[in-house]
Amino acid sequence: MHQTLALLDRHRFPEIRRRRLQTLQVNLGYRCNQSCVHCHVNAGPTRTEQMDSGTIETVLAFLAAGRAATLDITGGAPELHPQFRELISRARALRARVIDRCNLTILGEPGQEGLAGFLAAQRVEIVASLPCYTRELVDRQRGKGVYDSSIAALKKLNALGYGDPGSGLVLNLVYNPQGATLPPAQAKLEAEYKRVLAEEHGVRFNALYVLTNMPIARFGSMLVSKKQFGAYMELLRSAYREENLDAVMCRDLVSVDWQGCVYDCDFNQMLGLPLHLAGRPRVKLSDLLGRELEGHPVAVRDHCFGCTAGQGSSCGGALAS
Repeated sequence: MHQTLALLDRHRFPEIRRRRLQTLQVNLGYRCNQSCVHCHVNAGPTRTEQMDSGTIETVLAFLAAGRAATLDITGGAPELHPQFRELISRARALRARVIDRCNLTILGEPGQEGLAGFLAAQRVEIVASLPCYTRELVDRQRGKGVYDSSIAALKKLNALGYGDPGSGLVLNLVYNPQGATLPPAQAKLEAEYKRVLAEEHGVRFNALYVLTNMPIARFGSMLVSKKQFGAYMELLRSAYREENLDAVMCRDLVSVDWQGCVYDCDFNQMLGLPLHLAGRPRVKLSDLLGRELEGHPVAVRDHCFGCTAGQGSSCGGALAS
């Protein structure tokens, strides 16, 4: 695996400062039932890292203190964590908005038969990975059989009301490009996804999030191996749009790793670039219980061009309409 952090400090990315915190994004661990080419956390079936119960209690204390309105749960496949359902139930009892970043295929895994029903009962928003609407491209990126498993999972969610207007059960899909290119216009691609998935499978969803592949971790290593890293970085830099700086997710989100350490975003988490707090080289979530982050600088490197290129990119999709 090629490390890319040393390659991401060649250009001075503009300064970004934080606004009031809104979203607590928590990575429960790197274990996953898939190993996707574009995965920026290098997740897979053999990873063993997972958040301990003490850190989960800190997450809940943070929510109880009103420090963030939204709990955004990710992984790996976060559903594989033994306290996944407990965390959601307790966070919802605290009236937190909860998002589950789901790979869809996990809904069909042994032992997860009741997972979809649990998510619906707790009114959890689902952000589901589906990097294309065709079988060929999904299976190429994520493994043979993943497309059919994903469609089956989407139908299961639809049967529970997910994706139906007025149900309050939100189902959003995520698109990633297949290679070292910028994603197409989000609105246009969303319309195409909705048309194809409805016509061919009767599948419904609320919105499509279009994400730029970040030049880090597994995808960054692939770029280095194929000698495409420099060209891809130039593509991102040449498409930089200053107006996207106002909407980047790191201004009102913090990312927490499985050990409870805090970062400005999950990309910085994977690069080992911690959130900066004077006098603390490694900030823990517990350190932020009595602190405000508004006005603090964000740790930036050249990968930040990925979030600000073209229409922009974030965990909520494109930044510009």
